[in-house]
Order: sequence, then structure tokens, then C-alpha cells
Amino acid sequence: MAKIDAFFKLMFEQEASDLHLVSGQQPVLRIHGDMERVKYKVLENEELQAMLYEITPEDKVKTFEESGDLDFGYEIPGMSRYRANFFMQKNGIGAVFRAIPSEILTAEQLGLPSIFTKIASLPQGLVLVTGPTGSGKSTTLAAIVDHANKTRKDHILTVEDPIEFVHLSRECVVNHREVGTHTKSFSAALRGALREDPDIIMVGEMRDLETIALALEAASTGHLVFGTLHTQSAAKTVDRVIDVFPSSQQAQVRTTLSESLRAVIAQNLFKRIDKRGRCAALEVLVCTPAVGNLIRESKTFQLPSVIQTGKKFGMQSLDDAILDLLQKGWVSAEEAYTKAVEKSRFVQFLKEAPDVWG
Repeated sequence: MAKIDAFFKLMFEQEASDLHLVSGQQPVLRIHGDMERVKYKVLENEELQAMLYEITPEDKVKTFEESGDLDFGYEIPGMSRYRANFFMQKNGIGAVFRAIPSEILTAEQLGLPSIFTKIASLPQGLVLVTGPTGSGKSTTLAAIVDHANKTRKDHILTVEDPIEFVHLSRECVVNHREVGTHTKSFSAALRGALREDPDIIMVGEMRDLETIALALEAASTGHLVFGTLHTQSAAKTVDRVIDVFPSSQQAQVRTTLSESLRAVIAQNLFKRIDKRGRCAALEVLVCTPAVGNLIRESKTFQLPSVIQTGKKFGMQSLDDAILDLLQKGWVSAEEAYTKAVEKSRFVQFLKEAPDVWG
């Protein structure tokens, strides 16, 4: 047992999502969104480096010492997987570990709308799950892939950095590829994927133009592609995909995206006030013919209005989702107001006048 495993055991017991180990500071856990210091001594650089290197593959140590940054996966059987990030900072080495539960929660257990099972059954196209870092994108995407794995007879290929949720082959054949270990980059894996007979491709992060272009190509040539982006709304997600391309290509990209996009899910996490834990508010955009026309005609600013009137297609605005959580008594009025788009809808629920900073 590695020395650092004691911290992972503490994470598990405290239901923490993240562990922060930084030279010159005490260890810190993020528990249900809040940072809480562990009653432990201040970590010295040499001690922490030895602790971290004990669980780091030898080739990864070399990569880290050359670049000052590293991502990889670590697993304690029977407990959890962890997404590890190492970095260099002013006082020496630092690391953050994100817990990836061994059990994949279903869409029903997560309380996701029924549209999500339909998304998992799509024959082809592009589905984007977006939101800030730590908003639960991976958990939502894992539930969708899990449903497909249980109900379809296809080949699912995932490309991640690092591998997070591990899907055992059920009705589908599932292959996981890790960037830096099994393939050089997301784009290299996507180029290879088109020759590996996949039906469903899950791209852990669409970081650059080449990866986005290849994902679009795969989605428009008969594959179902799931991907994540760090954007905060459905409309901004569409704009982000288009804006990454040179202006000379954007008209063609709009046409391709209008034909291949199937759905955008933008989500945000909230701290629950009725019990320990967090819950997600989801904005859902379904690419109907009307949505496709707006994308093609460069009128994405109208997408919020389409979401408001598209409930019969399974669409849902972020504010409506937040209001639902507030009325259930799951989240505080203050956090609902802070994270809402149209804050005026939530002023009535506040005990005090809203802060000028919003």
C-alpha cells in the first residue's frame, strides 16, 4: 500500500470529490463543494514528491520533470479511480486528485430528464456536454454511455486524458484509449478511430481545432460522437465550435454543424441544502430543424428563445432547471440567484436585496 493511499481512504470516508496536496501547505479536501483542511502537518516538497512519485509510472515522471505538468489515472481496487494532475508551483510540487466513482450511476439515479435515454439511442450525430470544470460533465456522459452499453449492440470507443469511468463491455464492445499512453493525442486517436469500426465515439475533451474538426467529420459520416467543452450555455457552445475555425471556413462549418449536431447539454452543480451532496441543473438544446436553420443562418443569439418554447422536444432552459431545484427545496435561493441567467426571476426568493456583484 502506497503512503498516499491513506489520504484516498480519508477522501472515501469523507465523501470528498477532490484532494489537494501542495508543498508548503496542509492537505485539503473538497467536500460537497467546500475546501476543508485536513488535520495533518504542512507538506514539505521532498516528502510530497516522494509520496507522489511512489504511485507515478516511471515514464510519466520523466514527462512531468520535463514539462512541469502531468495528467494520469490512478486506481485503488474496490474504492475508486482518481484523475491525477501534477504541477509545479512557487513552493515546489503540487497535485490535485479527482475521485472517479467505481459505480456508474444511471440516468435515472442522477435524475436526468427522459430525453437522455433517447440521446443514448441516436444512430449518429454530435452530442456535446458542457459546463465549467467540476460541473459533473463526466458523470453525465458516463450515464449516457452506460445506457448505450446496456441497450445497443455496437462498438463504443472512448478517448480520454486520462481514462475516468471504466465501462465493462455489456451488450456493446467497449474500448478505452488514454492520450499519452495508448495514443499520442485526441486528434491522432480520432484519425485512427475512423478505421476502427466504431459506432459510438466518446471524446473526453474537444480542446483544439483539429480535434473539433475530426469530431465533426466523424459525426457527419455516420458515427454517434459524444464530446465535452468548457462552455456555460448551449448557445455559447455552438458559437465556440464555430469560432475555433478560421473565418474563411465558418460558413461551411455552420452548415455541417446544423446537419450533424443532435443535442447540447450545459450543466452546473449546486450544493444541496436538504442533505449532504450536490445536484445538477441542466440546460438542454435539441437540434430541431428550426435550431439547424438558426445555426446555418448565424442567428445563435435566438437559441435561448427556442429553448424556452421547445419543451415538447425535450428542451429545457438552465433557469427553469434551477427553479425546479429551488422549488423542491434542494438548493438555496442565494445560489440559485447567483448562477441564474435571468436573475430577476429569482429576486423574489431572496431574504435580502441582491448583492451588487450578483
